[in-house]
Amino acid sequence: MPKRRIRRKISACLLAALVGGFGPARAEVTVAVTYLRQEVQAPPVLSNLDPIPADLGVAGAKAALADTETTGGFLGHHYTLKVISVAPGGDFVAAAKAVLAASTVLLVDAPAESILTIADLPEAAGALIFNVASGERRLRDADCRANLLHSIPEDAMRADALMQMLRARRWTRTAMIVGPRPEDEAYAATLRAAAAKFGVEILADKAWTFDTDLRRTAGKEVSLFTQDLPDHDVLLVADEADDFARYVADNTWLARPVAGSDGLRGEGWAPVLEQWGAVQLQNRFESAAKREMRPRDYAAWTALRSVGEAVTRINSADPAKLRSHILSDAFGLDGFKGRSLTYRPWNGQLRQPMPVVNARALVELTPIDGYLHQENDMDTLGLDRAESACKAFGG
Repeated sequence: MPKRRIRRKISACLLAALVGGFGPARAEVTVAVTYLRQEVQAPPVLSNLDPIPADLGVAGAKAALADTETTGGFLGHHYTLKVISVAPGGDFVAAAKAVLAASTVLLVDAPAESILTIADLPEAAGALIFNVASGERRLRDADCRANLLHSIPEDAMRADALMQMLRARRWTRTAMIVGPRPEDEAYAATLRAAAAKFGVEILADKAWTFDTDLRRTAGKEVSLFTQDLPDHDVLLVADEADDFARYVADNTWLARPVAGSDGLRGEGWAPVLEQWGAVQLQNRFESAAKREMRPRDYAAWTALRSVGEAVTRINSADPAKLRSHILSDAFGLDGFKGRSLTYRPWNGQLRQPMPVVNARALVELTPIDGYLHQENDMDTLGLDRAESACKAFGG
């Protein structure tokens, strides 16, 4: 037999083995995914150095679609991704109803209240919805929904990752500055809870009251503002709108690291990740999007990849079957963080290692060795089973 025919025969056998390894003969499967986004008018901030990308989140979903189609093409699995954006003030519910008539797998990029509204629609009862934008605790707690999973980290996961790192460094004496917006106070409360959880003291906090242009006066004003804070190891900043935190670092009365919303921070993803194949993911993303991958992009990527991984394993696009597999012990997703990613079966939150980073480097990957848990050490980050009031998932 000619060598060329032998090579073709070997290739065909390898492909057959690959496809056969996932089970019996596999039918064609088509999966329609929709990225539903409610656009929100961003509040004015002091700096325009880091504009919000117009395709934030969407670019992550598109990158995941390309990755998923690579495997799907061999298995007869076909994926479509439709992006629906609703302008501020638009009818988000009407858009969701129209989407649900054609697609039962949704990636929802919206504030928490809107996400709950969509999950509660009668049309969404049989859908599989991924929250890719809101880290609010209540979505994983008393306001959880059975059809709603969370690929974006809970805010408490970000805070717990930071506090684990501070405790490991023995930087346990902190002070905090809290911004004026509700989301700033909410994150400050999350930081306080995480500090108490890991034995980090917050000796004092101050409300940020400046309305001046700190681009000109930060060196003078921030130093005076922080002069009366007690001696501390780290200065925490709760500024979720990314308004003033950038002007705090290197302008404080005491020469101390800044952490929280700026400086050292816990994130679901960061461009400085380089290990575990993360560079390859970053490169693919940057080649397509022409920018760095951000946490919300990664949340959208993991959501769509979770769907693709489940379809690959069970050969079905039925949302109920996909949900059941994703929440089972049989599911695992390679998220380029050195650990297999899984979902918490009691509230649908994606378990994932959380990097603590600065602007240019990975500082720690949490959970840190020594933080033990009876089930999974990644459950030391965020709302644990015993703490969650979620009842929608049973058990």
